[in-house]
Amino acid sequence: MATVYLARDLKHDRLVALKVLRPELAAALGPERFLREIRLAARLQHPHLLSVHDSGEAAGQLWFTMPYIEGESLRDRLKRDQQLPVEDALRIARGAAEALDCAHRHGVIHRDVKPENILLSDGHPLLADFGIARALRGDEQLTNTGMAVGTPAYMSPEQASGQRALDARTDVYALGCVLYEMLTGHPPFLGTTPQEVLARHTLDPVPPLRASRPDLPAALERAVFKALAKAPADRFATAGAFSEALTAAPPGPAAPLSRWWTRRPALYAAGAVAILALGYVLFSHRRFTGGVNPSGGPARSIAVLPFVNLSPDRNDEYFSDGMSEELITALHAVAGLRVAARTSAFAFRDKNVNASQIGRELNVGTLLEGTVRRAGSRVRVSAQLINAADGYQLWAEEYERDIKDVFAVQDDISRAIVQALQVTLAGAANVPLVRRSTASPEAHDLYLKGRYFFGQRSEPGLLRKSAEYFEQAVRTDSLYASAYSGLSDAYSVLSIWGYEAPREGFARAKAAAQRALLLDSTLAEAHTSLGIISLYYDWNWPAAEQALTRAIALDPQYAPAHLFQAWYFLITGRADVAIREMQHARELDPLSLIINTRVASVFYYAHRYDEAIAQLRKTLELDGTNALAQAELARAYLQAKRCDEAIAATRFIPPSLPNPEGAARGYAYALCGHRAEALSALGDLKKQAQRGYVIPAKVALMYAALGDKDSTFAWLERGYAGRDAFMTFLKVEPLYDTVREDPRFAGLVKRVGLEP
Repeated sequence: MATVYLARDLKHDRLVALKVLRPELAAALGPERFLREIRLAARLQHPHLLSVHDSGEAAGQLWFTMPYIEGESLRDRLKRDQQLPVEDALRIARGAAEALDCAHRHGVIHRDVKPENILLSDGHPLLADFGIARALRGDEQLTNTGMAVGTPAYMSPEQASGQRALDARTDVYALGCVLYEMLTGHPPFLGTTPQEVLARHTLDPVPPLRASRPDLPAALERAVFKALAKAPADRFATAGAFSEALTAAPPGPAAPLSRWWTRRPALYAAGAVAILALGYVLFSHRRFTGGVNPSGGPARSIAVLPFVNLSPDRNDEYFSDGMSEELITALHAVAGLRVAARTSAFAFRDKNVNASQIGRELNVGTLLEGTVRRAGSRVRVSAQLINAADGYQLWAEEYERDIKDVFAVQDDISRAIVQALQVTLAGAANVPLVRRSTASPEAHDLYLKGRYFFGQRSEPGLLRKSAEYFEQAVRTDSLYASAYSGLSDAYSVLSIWGYEAPREGFARAKAAAQRALLLDSTLAEAHTSLGIISLYYDWNWPAAEQALTRAIALDPQYAPAHLFQAWYFLITGRADVAIREMQHARELDPLSLIINTRVASVFYYAHRYDEAIAQLRKTLELDGTNALAQAELARAYLQAKRCDEAIAATRFIPPSLPNPEGAARGYAYALCGHRAEALSALGDLKKQAQRGYVIPAKVALMYAALGDKDSTFAWLERGYAGRDAFMTFLKVEPLYDTVREDPRFAGLVKRVGLEP
C-alpha cells in the first residue's frame, strides 16, 4: 500500500514514520478524498491509538506521518512466540478494543485490524493506520491496482462479501480473529488460497480454541466465539462491550470440555460462489504469500512431530503417534520432499524446544505439528505447518471425520502440505498419497497399537505386546500387508536380541514377511523385513542385498533399510561402504539413538576405535543412560587398550542386556586382568542359560576373552546349530582375534557362508 520511511519532522524535531502511498493508489484516490479521510483519523486521540500527525500531497504523491514507536508489531511477537500467555493476549486485545471503541464513537471504522497494525511499545498496545482502509474502500478504480480492502485472515463475512455499509462490528470480528491467533498461534480460518480463506469465514464454524489450548477459561472462549459470530447482530454491539467481556474473563483453570464435536452447517452454494468470485476479483492480481520459498534445500523438507493426544483417554497416545507415523510414510512418497525420520522427529516429544532449534537439529525447513482427539467413532485432527526459521505458521486446518475415514484425513493433510510447500506431485493429482492399507477400522487400530509398542521396545514385554497386537490385526484383516510386516519385525527383533530362540522366532518372522510381500510387493518395510531375515537367519547374502536394495528403491528415505544395508556391507567385508551407508542412515534419522550407536559400531568393527569412541561420546550426550551405547564404548576402550575407562563404562550396563554387548563387563574384566570378576560374570551368564535361551555368541565372547578356546568353539557350535544372528559377525569381531588362527575358526566361518 505504501513505502514507509523513518524520517525527522524538522518543524518539531522528532522522529516520525513517513508513509508514501503507491503512485497507482494515489492516482486512483485523488488528493482531496484521501486527505479528507486522513484528517478525520487525525482527530482521534486515545492512549491505545496511534494517531496521524500530518498529511499532504507533493508532486502527485500522497503521504502522511505517524509517531515513530520503538518496539515491535504484534506480528513480530507472534512470529517469535506463536502462542502468547493468556494475560498478554487479554491485555493487548483489551487495549485494541478500547482504541476501536473510541474510533467508532467518532464515526471511524478501521476495516483492517490485524497483527501488523497493532504495535507494542514496552508491551503497551497501539492500534495504527486508522482511516487508510476507509479511504481505500469501495472504489472500482482500485481493482486495477491489485489492492484489496482488508486482509483475508481477518475479514468479517460481510466485508468478504463486498458489502459497502460496514459498521463497528466488522472491526469486532477482526479483533476476535487477532485474539484467536494470539491464543492458538494461528487465525481461526486458513487455507491454501485467499479465496478459500474468504469462503471459510462465511461458511465454516469457528474451531474451538480449547482444542489447541485446553487450559483456556471457558468464559474467554465464549467471548471470542461471540466476537466471531457470522451474523453481525450476534456479535458484541460495540468494541467496548467486547473489552468488558474480556475483562470479566480473567485467566483461570478451564472447565472440562463437553461433547466436543459439532457438525458443520450446510454449505450454501450460492454464497460460496459469491465469496469465491469476490476473492478472484480482489486477488487475481496479487501473489498469495502463504507458501514456503520453493527454492530447494530446507524449504522442501519437513519433520512430522508427534501429534498431541487430546482424547479423554490418555491411553489413546498410540493413535496420535500412529497418525504422525503414517503421515511420515505418506510424505516419503512425494518426490522432491525430504522427510525427517520418525525416531528423530519424536525425540522432541514433551520438550520445550522452539521451532528454529528443531529445524537446525533435523536440518528441515518446515515442521508439521497437530493434535488428535477421539470420542466414540469420531476423530478430530488439527494440523499446522510451521516455518522452522521463524516459527510462523504457514498453513493450518482442522478435520473431523468418522474413524473409518482416517486415511482420507491423512491424505487431505499430506496434499495440503505438498501444496503449501509447492512441491510438484509425480503422477496423477487424484492418486492418493496415503495408501488405504486396510478397510477395517478395528484392524487399523490394532496395527497402530502394535507400532506404538514396537517403538517403545526397551524390554521383551513391550516387544511381545507389539507382536500380539499385530497378530490381532492380521486376524481381523487377513489382507493387511503393513500389519504382517510389523509382525515380522517384532519377531525378528525378539530373535536377534535373544528373547526368542532364532529358529522359532525367525520362522514366524519369515512367514509374515512373505505374506506381506504377497499382498503388497511395493511395501518398502516388507522388503526390509525380508532383508533382515535373509541377513541374520538365512545367511543368504545375495537375497539380503536384493531385498534391501529394493526397499531403498521404493523408499529412499526409509532409514531402517539403510541401517541394515550397512550391516550387509560390513558382514560381507566392505567396511568402508558400510560406514558410508550407516552415516547416510544417520543423515535421514539424526537423533536416532540406535543409528548413532551403530555408526560407532561400524567404526569399531573397522578397527577405527578412536572414531568409535568419539561418536559414542556424542551419542551419550543424547542419552547418557543408554546401555547399548555404554557397552559399545566399553568394547571400543578395550580395543584401544584403555582398560580403566572400559571397566568404568561397564558399570552402566545392566546384566539383563541381551545382545553380546551385555557380556561386555565379563570380557572387560578378563582382558584387563581381573580374572576372578570375569569368572563370576561368566557364572551368572551360564545360570541364565539354564533358565532359558541365551545368545551363544554372548557366552563364546567371554570364553574367548578368558583364553578358553575349546569352550569358545563349543558355544560357537551351539550358535551355528541354533542360527544365532551374531554368527554373522565372526569375520569382523575383534574379540575373536584370540581364536582366529585356530583351524576350527576358518571352518566355522566357511560354514556360515562368509568365505567364497
